[in-house]
Amino acid sequence: MNRMLFLGTVLTIAVASMAIAAPTPRPDLLVSTDWLAQHGNDPKVVVLQVSRDTKVYDAGHIPGSRFLSLGDITSTKNGILNELPPVADLKAAFERAGVSDDTRVILVADVSPVFTSRAFFTLDYLGHDQTAMLDGGLPKWKAESRPMETAKPEAKMGRLTPHPRPEIVATKDSVAATAKSGSALLLDARPEADHKGTLAANTEIPRPGHIPGSVNLFWQQGQVNKDDMSLLSETQLRKLYEQVGVKSDKPVITYCNTGMQASQSYFTLKYLGYDVKMYDGSFSEWSEAKDTEVQK
Repeated sequence: MNRMLFLGTVLTIAVASMAIAAPTPRPDLLVSTDWLAQHGNDPKVVVLQVSRDTKVYDAGHIPGSRFLSLGDITSTKNGILNELPPVADLKAAFERAGVSDDTRVILVADVSPVFTSRAFFTLDYLGHDQTAMLDGGLPKWKAESRPMETAKPEAKMGRLTPHPRPEIVATKDSVAATAKSGSALLLDARPEADHKGTLAANTEIPRPGHIPGSVNLFWQQGQVNKDDMSLLSETQLRKLYEQVGVKSDKPVITYCNTGMQASQSYFTLKYLGYDVKMYDGSFSEWSEAKDTEVQK
């Protein structure tokens, strides 16, 4: 009996260990400047610099890279900024940029990684699994004195077949249910002051604070520093997120104000291998709703 009890205990511990083991990371979601220098001219690689305007792109960009406007992949719905447009509009925007079903898309940040991570989330929503971010973005490429150009390459029209994944997009109702049940971890990607609700109310956020039960981890803490967009190491990132309660056996829903900052946390957690989705309407929608509770 004692031997059986011992074996049973060992088996229980082993099963428990398997259940809480760290998820398998996705290194394919991040490429280095060295990788891009070697593969940037590959016919099946499309490099997209994503930003609000072309100012930085026009001044100089990675040879062969194309510009993708944030405005082409976001829309305003019911007064909420940066929402997902209709699938047909997204398909057209990415096809104009040269994206096809068989192309690997490399997203390049210039002034902020949240623009590229928003593009990543959008392509993930469309079911395009061959997307990665350039670690460190354009600033790192420049710092390494790599080639630049101002000529704008002609983008051959792509052919993209969307396979929408609505399951990665959380809604107000699903978030409300999660807040009550605790079935997923709600992660607020905004700065601490936003989460605490110490900022003044405004038209975008009429009720400052956070979604009940959510934890806070500012997305920028996942990069080397404010000026260096490079991600921390996998070990550092995992420790950072585990400290706020992220676990491999529990889904995570990220949110911010309008689904921009949260997309960077979404990307990082996806890169680390966690089960994650994003609340696109985020706190702008939650704060304006009449049937939601806000905590400070």
